Amino acid sequence: MNVTILGAGTMGAGIAQACLQAGHAVSLFDAQADALAAGRDRIARGLARAEEKGHLGDQTAEATLAALAPNAATLQAAVSAADVVIEAVSEAPAVKESVWRDLGSYAREGPLLASNTSSLSITALAAAAGRPERTCGLHFFNPVAVLPLVEVVRGEGTSDAAMDEADAFARSLGKTPVQCHDRPGFLVNRLLIPYVNEAAQLLDEGSADAEAIDTAMTLGANMPMGPLALADLIGLDVVLAIMESLHAELGDDKYRPAPRLRRMVRAGHLGRKSGRGFFDHGGQR
Repeated sequence: MNVTILGAGTMGAGIAQACLQAGHAVSLFDAQADALAAGRDRIARGLARAEEKGHLGDQTAEATLAALAPNAATLQAAVSAADVVIEAVSEAPAVKESVWRDLGSYAREGPLLASNTSSLSITALAAAAGRPERTCGLHFFNPVAVLPLVEVVRGEGTSDAAMDEADAFARSLGKTPVQCHDRPGFLVNRLLIPYVNEAAQLLDEGSADAEAIDTAMTLGANMPMGPLALADLIGLDVVLAIMESLHAELGDDKYRPAPRLRRMVRAGHLGRKSGRGFFDHGGQR
């Protein structure tokens, strides 16, 4: 299939790599030339690691990367021949809605249109595009190459046929799809992000330091990673955006973002991608 990914950041590049490894032709688009170049480099490195681990079968990383189309100059050109379009741009509502309005204008009638949003309304994005029957959520998890889950999200107008196609597409990537309805946070983030936020609140209250909080959950609840280390991996800006979305949609103060989380994002301490979050990552990006 011809798959177009809109957004060449961490998630967009990861989804593109998964599609390439599954044998799909991929067009990667980003309005920022430097982001697009960085995304292509990230894909190349990811495929090289996959080849080293024997995950490409008889293919080489170089041959697999050859199915990544040359850069499209415009969004219209990027989506013109797509069978599947996956939007993976910034979680800012205004940015996403602008992209989806353009997508509704430029995409052909037939393609499956999907968003990788982690918290925004699929129904609202479908309305912006004017394509409710063909729009759904395909929410991948970071790192895409490792985590097998994809939440397949049904908007209010999503057709059964589109849901079936989205499910089959996720399976073609070797992923395990779980279908759910368009509710704030979907499934994983509705449960996971408030847990992370509560850990930040405990830290803010001085209940314990970050290492103690994480140790308590890894050793006491058998979690593979503590909530604050997980926040650093996800990105504190992403955690904050999801909490703000949950709070706005549900109107319950139990979803109010922890003050510590807001302060850290304002200071640019976003976790691993900035080199500093709840823990010091030594300048990792």
